[in-house]
Amino acid sequence: MNVMTILVAFLAFSLLIFVHELGHCITAKLSGIQVNEFALGMGPKIFSFRRGDTVYALRLFPIGGFCAMEGTDEESSNPRAFGKVKLWKRAVTLVGGSAMNLILGFVLLVILTANLNLIGTNQVNRFHEAATSNQWLQELDVITRVNGSRVRTANDILYEFSRSRDGVADIEVVRDGERILLTGVTFQMHEIEGVSFMVRDFVFVGVPVTAGNLLTNAFNWTISVIRMVWGSLVDLATGRYGFHQMSGPIGVTGAIGEAMASGLETSIRDGIINLLYLVSVITVNLGVFNLLPFPALDGGRLLFLGIEGVFRRPVPAKFEAIVNTAGFFLLIGLIIMVTVNDVFRLF
Repeated sequence: MNVMTILVAFLAFSLLIFVHELGHCITAKLSGIQVNEFALGMGPKIFSFRRGDTVYALRLFPIGGFCAMEGTDEESSNPRAFGKVKLWKRAVTLVGGSAMNLILGFVLLVILTANLNLIGTNQVNRFHEAATSNQWLQELDVITRVNGSRVRTANDILYEFSRSRDGVADIEVVRDGERILLTGVTFQMHEIEGVSFMVRDFVFVGVPVTAGNLLTNAFNWTISVIRMVWGSLVDLATGRYGFHQMSGPIGVTGAIGEAMASGLETSIRDGIINLLYLVSVITVNLGVFNLLPFPALDGGRLLFLGIEGVFRRPVPAKFEAIVNTAGFFLLIGLIIMVTVNDVFRLF
């Protein structure tokens, strides 16, 4: 892990945090909520300026950032305080951060799509020489489901294949206009660092990148990444993936370095493309994760708003503060644990 890797990782994390907090800031201002400070980083201020009611600041430690809204940490009689505006406006403000992360992911995937030679579809083109799946699949089959999950793009199919641990899948295809379920389609397996992966032994039909399908593919690709994130969270919760496979900041920094290095072996352009893809996955991951109904996350605050909407009165501020503080320390503990796990994996 060299200085360049750490610098690039720092810039990537800073971008994701900036975009997330900017989403909160924009939606808060549009909702009539007073923003007291919009800061990138934590700790002492390095630079700041005031515009209207808001102080914009750059702080010393590049770990996080915040959008401090009036009335979020203490009671306020200000009519523009967070708790004084309509419930739906507060909900929009909370969602704003994750929405901006998802938008950033979409923009990056638009850029990546524009750099493709062909856009992969869910149709089989041809098979590799040592293919085994051609005992079931045929050329020009359109794959519509893998192990019961609906797939629309090549990315969806690749994700479902990556979840297989035995190289066997049930695949639904459309062949000559007829929908057919192929059971027990068998692929070869490949092992990397003790983890086995299904080897795709066919090539997808590719279509040219045009103005008409550029945005469509980027949108479908974004949805595919969101599905991958949710699926990974479910797999983690159900024990499909172990704790040792989680990564913290050090692990992500290492992954960024590997993405850059693997691309730079061929060209600077490939290194940038690998980096952009990884950042797009991370920003979508951040957007989805923040909407989980867990204390201290935006999703936890949304849950409290939902309770307020049902019972027509807000959750007591002290109780919400206690729950969010407890959730914050749990998250910090989890980050420390996965960071220690990352350190041990380095040796």
